[in-house]
Amino acid sequence: MYGLIAIGYTMVYGIVQLINFAHGEIFMVGGFGALTVFLILPDGFALGAAIPLMILGGVIVSVAFATAAERFAYRPLRGAPRLAPLITAIGLSIVLQQIVWMWYPEAKKDRSFPQFDGAPFDVFGATIQRGDLFVIIAAPLCMIALGLFVSKTRSGRGMQATAQDPDTAKLMGVNTDRIIVMAFAIGAAFAAIAAVAYGLKNGQVGFRMGFLMGLKAFTAAVLGGIGNIYGAMLGGIVLGVAEALATGYIANVPGMDLFGGGAWKDVWAFALLILVLLFRPQGLLGERVADRA
Repeated sequence: MYGLIAIGYTMVYGIVQLINFAHGEIFMVGGFGALTVFLILPDGFALGAAIPLMILGGVIVSVAFATAAERFAYRPLRGAPRLAPLITAIGLSIVLQQIVWMWYPEAKKDRSFPQFDGAPFDVFGATIQRGDLFVIIAAPLCMIALGLFVSKTRSGRGMQATAQDPDTAKLMGVNTDRIIVMAFAIGAAFAAIAAVAYGLKNGQVGFRMGFLMGLKAFTAAVLGGIGNIYGAMLGGIVLGVAEALATGYIANVPGMDLFGGGAWKDVWAFALLILVLLFRPQGLLGERVADRA
């Protein structure tokens, strides 16, 4: 999930040098879009058959908000000092939270998300919940599809050119405005898929869920190398594994029993970020210009 959300941060930064701190809320509205689709389906509709429709609904909502934000909030500030779009992104994040809080029925508390019935799977001693299977399958497929899109398609090459030098790309006939909108849309679509995975895993969605997940995903993007899509994927995996191992095993280390458990996972995630910034500030993979899209 971290990797899927982090791709949105890194694509936008790689092209327009903007940290879109509202991306966590784009993830959040995608979750509510998916839930809305499920709620309007007939009673008894199988969850397995509903998931494609929920993904479609979440993607539509997330992409609509993300592209509207780019057009009306970020594009007018494209030539402004970097602090202006950064503050705008933070303000947009708060606005999206309040929109969902005010207008979505019962959004003032976490809403239940549909869950798969049945016992978890046991794979070589590891317990895998049925809801986790979605992200295990969806995340690699999305990442492979994005890698092929960026490296093999005309639009993907346009993204790479815009990321490297937008002015020259425009002179060479690349519609940079369309490329930037496409980057926002792809990032939002991946965030919506991550939101469905979040709901299936945790059994609920809430209007505040985008804040911490957004920070974690931004941390993953920085870990891998901000602006590098492959770095975002790697950073998300590294962050998730580090959290799991730290919360699962650090309590067994002599003298560290107070620092284990799920309550400390956020602390260890940001401790990992600090270490990476201290010893390798460019991230694990660094910034590869050819892949900055």
